[in-house]
Parts: sequence; C-alpha cells; structure tokens
Amino acid sequence: MSDSLGRAPARLLVPAGLATLLLVLPLVSLLLTAPWSMLGEQLRTEALREAMWLSVLTATVATGVCLVLGLPLAWVLARLDFPGRRLLRTLVIVPLVLPPVVAGVALVSAFGRTGIIGEPLREATGLSLPYTTAGVIVAHVFVSLPFVVISIEGALRSAHQEYDAAAATLGASRWHAFRTVTVPLAFPGIVAGMVLAWARSLGEFGATITFAGNYPGTTQTMPTLIYLSINSHPEAAKTLSLVLLLLSLAVLVALRDRWLVTT
Repeated sequence: MSDSLGRAPARLLVPAGLATLLLVLPLVSLLLTAPWSMLGEQLRTEALREAMWLSVLTATVATGVCLVLGLPLAWVLARLDFPGRRLLRTLVIVPLVLPPVVAGVALVSAFGRTGIIGEPLREATGLSLPYTTAGVIVAHVFVSLPFVVISIEGALRSAHQEYDAAAATLGASRWHAFRTVTVPLAFPGIVAGMVLAWARSLGEFGATITFAGNYPGTTQTMPTLIYLSINSHPEAAKTLSLVLLLLSLAVLVALRDRWLVTT
C-alpha cells in the first residue's frame, strides 16, 4: 500500500490489520459455523415468526416516533442558539453510551408502575407500560432517538441557514421554509437517521428485556428470543442470529451511498 506520500508504515498497517480481523472474524465465523440447513426449519417455527413480526412492528413504529420527535429536536439544536444547548445535546447523546441494562433501569424508574411518570399515568388512565408491546416501543425509542437527532442535526448544519434566509426574503414564514426548504435539503440525513434507528431498534436487547420482559407474542423480540435459545438450543441461536445478520447487511446496503462510498 502506497500513495504520493510513500509506503505506508508497518506500525500502522499491523494494528489496522488486527482491527480488521477483530471486526470481521466473528462475523465470518458465524457465517461458516451456523447450521444453514436449519434456516428453513427455523423460519417456519411459530416462535420465530412471532418474534420477527414483533421486532419489525415495534422497530417500525419506534422509528416513526423517533422521526416525529427527533426532527424538531434536531432543528432546535441546529438552528437555535439558546443557553443550555450544549447540555441538551449532551443529554441527547447519553443513551448512545449508556449500558443497555442501565437504560432499562432508567426506563423502569421513569415509566414503571411506581415510576415518576408511570405511577400517575397508571392511576389516571389505567395504562401500564412495563411488560407490554407499548413498553417495547418506548424502550426502542429511548435507545434509537439519538441516532435520528444526530444524523438530522448534521444534515441540517450542512444545509446552511442562508437557504432559510433566502426563503424568508421571498416572504416565506419560518414554518413554510422548514417544510419546503430545510427538510428537502436535509432529506438524505433524515433517511439515514431513520434507517439507523430502525436497525438499532431491531437489535435492541438490554433495555427491552429489563423494561418489557420476554413474553412470547407480546414483548419477545428477535434478540430476546436468541438470548433465550443460547443455553437450550445453541444451534438454533446461531440460525436466528443469521437472520439478524442478514438484516444488518441489508441496512448497510441501504446506506451504501452515504457511508460506503468515499471521494
């Protein structure tokens, strides 16, 4: 490997190669050792169909919620200057680095039956989120929303405010400029954020099982089903993991023009 600056030093190539092995080898190992012959049989099982349907349903609904909530929040962070903006951005990013189990405990403390919001909500409406499909969606939104906000904020910042100003000089209100100018310019970032949120929701495990449990047909998603199968049916767990791996590859294909192409 070389370019106009000369040959690449081995002290950089060696750790780069080790990093590549660390990232690629487990995936290749799964592809090579997984019982492909069981894939068709597993796809026909009721447990997998229920978990897959619930995973896709909750991930899709959560992604929609993330868009409705995340687009305005990203606009606020990208377009408005106000005291505490850096703190708000930091708080938005926290779920990205929060251990999944801690995220689940935080959700329980907020939305659990005796939580700060959960208890008055249950007393007022009779609605309880833990151990329900709605609880799964809440957990997915909590861990996925930062991806949407960060992706859209970056896209909004790249679409400079001069375009909004030009629309304003032509008589457009800020809301009209947002709908007709800002959003179309940021559309690639919006799509990328939604795809990332959907993929993150599909693979969510820790917060979901802590807050919503693992009940077949109600809260059992693909990751929780895999977790349940690891000890009792390890080969089935590998097969189920293959399904999620293939879906993850599909997400990368969907984002190939954004992240897999360099200039």
